[in-house]
Amino acid sequence: MQTLFSLICVLLFFIAGNVCYLTISPTGPVSVEALVGTNVTLSVSHAGVSRPEVMWFMGDRLIARWTVGDGSLSGVDLDVLKPEQDGSLTFRNVSLSYNGTYTVEMTKIGEAKVSATFDLFVYDILMNASLHTDSDDDAVEGEAKFILYYSTVRGEAKEARWCFNGIQVKNASRYSIAGKKLTINQPSRSDAGRYSVLLTNPFSNETLHRNVTVLYGPDKPVLKVSPTKAVFVSGESVFLSCRAEGEPAPSTSWFFNGESIAASGAGTVHLTNLKTSQSGVYTCVMVNTRTEATLQRNLTVIIYEAPSGGPACSVQTVNGALLQFLCLWPGGAPEAQVSFPSLSLNASGYGNYSITINDTQRLHGQEIICKADHPLNQTQCSVIPRAPVDFLPVILTSMSEDEWTTVVIHCSAEATPQALVRWIKNGDRLQTGAKYQISANTTQLFIHHFNATSSDLDTYTCTAINPLGNTTVDTTLLGPQISNSSVLLSDDQTEVTLTWHVPLTSVITGFDIQMKGPELSSPSQPKRNIMTDFHTIRLMPASARNTSVSGIDPKSPYYFRIIPKAGRTAGEPSQPHRIGPAAGLSGASIAGFAAGIPCAVLLLLVLLGFIYCGTRGERCFLNSLLLNC
Repeated sequence: MQTLFSLICVLLFFIAGNVCYLTISPTGPVSVEALVGTNVTLSVSHAGVSRPEVMWFMGDRLIARWTVGDGSLSGVDLDVLKPEQDGSLTFRNVSLSYNGTYTVEMTKIGEAKVSATFDLFVYDILMNASLHTDSDDDAVEGEAKFILYYSTVRGEAKEARWCFNGIQVKNASRYSIAGKKLTINQPSRSDAGRYSVLLTNPFSNETLHRNVTVLYGPDKPVLKVSPTKAVFVSGESVFLSCRAEGEPAPSTSWFFNGESIAASGAGTVHLTNLKTSQSGVYTCVMVNTRTEATLQRNLTVIIYEAPSGGPACSVQTVNGALLQFLCLWPGGAPEAQVSFPSLSLNASGYGNYSITINDTQRLHGQEIICKADHPLNQTQCSVIPRAPVDFLPVILTSMSEDEWTTVVIHCSAEATPQALVRWIKNGDRLQTGAKYQISANTTQLFIHHFNATSSDLDTYTCTAINPLGNTTVDTTLLGPQISNSSVLLSDDQTEVTLTWHVPLTSVITGFDIQMKGPELSSPSQPKRNIMTDFHTIRLMPASARNTSVSGIDPKSPYYFRIIPKAGRTAGEPSQPHRIGPAAGLSGASIAGFAAGIPCAVLLLLVLLGFIYCGTRGERCFLNSLLLNC
């Protein structure tokens, strides 16, 4: 029979140019709704071939397979599914678990596969539905969102329609509806009211309601002062009140300078017999007891009070050539009026005032007075501008770990205002760079990688300048030198103290203390070896000007000297200092003493003769003897 059908199709193809194709089509709706526990059929019909193979899928899972006209079935749950001979599929006593998308495929050898798709929706009767919120509390104004959602013990809704105070709510910026939830975005007090949701499916419906309260506030408090005036004077009275809207009504507290103060039940503060100590900021704090939201507002009560202390006067340089005078007297109520009458008759300021003067030379040594006026106090201060005076530079040195020397020349002259310093070497103005660095206040010149044997040993000129004048000092840097030195032996002759001095502009980073003679004794080395050459026994810092050496043998001579150093460069050593017992006399010295004794005796006799002759007034033979000599 199948062969005959195929031959008929081939014949029709050659006669009419057509082919018999396998086709499939639903015979009912492709979106099927069913009530739990009922029977439902997904109906199809086919044409073009006979006895095609049928396969039904739930999603991607094969649930039934058979051949039309054949009684054998494969993979079919016969308790629920009933295959039909036309390829349709019947569900008996259908349950919610069979909700889904179904696809039927038919195939025949030599034919293309054809298919159809159905959506099966299984519903139950809606029962015990309820409306909830996502929190146990009410909505709060200003929060990100507030969510209402519904739930059912049995049955699901096909459609949920939300309403607020009887008006349908739709998806918008204010409301978001998704699934079983209605989200109120950034709820406000206008969102308080009755919310409803109508749940429906093809077999039942139910309506739910819930009242929503929106907590808000406190709003910005409204403060009042009675009597209404800007400034109060000691002894007066004042009423302070604070009001604000909120749900629930906010509680009110008052604070003064951070400390709680008593207030009436209506949130009013009554201040009597005002004192200056009560001048300040009064704070009204309002609290929503449900949300704990807090809002505060400050009120300043002004009571006359003079500024503390007295005014302060100063002067500074502006643009290198101008003088700016400043008068500062902050605080008080109200602020004091300050001015420089000798500089300007009309200009003044409050609390902080400055004035800039071009004609500076006439002000040198002149007392400039600032008048400070306050309703409770009138006083003044003064400043005397002066040009820089002569000064002595200070030389400081330091050495890095890699033994590079840095020399600092400090030039600071007394001046009002403070003088700026210009640095010059060999007629060229020095600037901050790799070799030279000038401090922020210009009073210090740093010479990096100083070489005590190069052109770094030169004359550096620092000129201190302010708008009133200038003074110049030349500083000639010297290599490491010792100007003089001395030694002092202790009473027991076992310790020697060396003292030395250096020129003021000598560049020094340290000193080598050297010794020649027996080694110094110590408990661990009682035996002494005699050193015939000078050797370093101690290193001293640049600031040192003396040191003590112990362990001296009183019976032995020692020689000490100090060598100044500037980094890797050593200067001339100081003169050697000898300590110890006196040295023995040589043979030549003894012969000299022996030859001199007769002459000394003869000279003594001559002197005695002169004395004798002088008393007698006669010429004595000793005179002749002396003349002959």
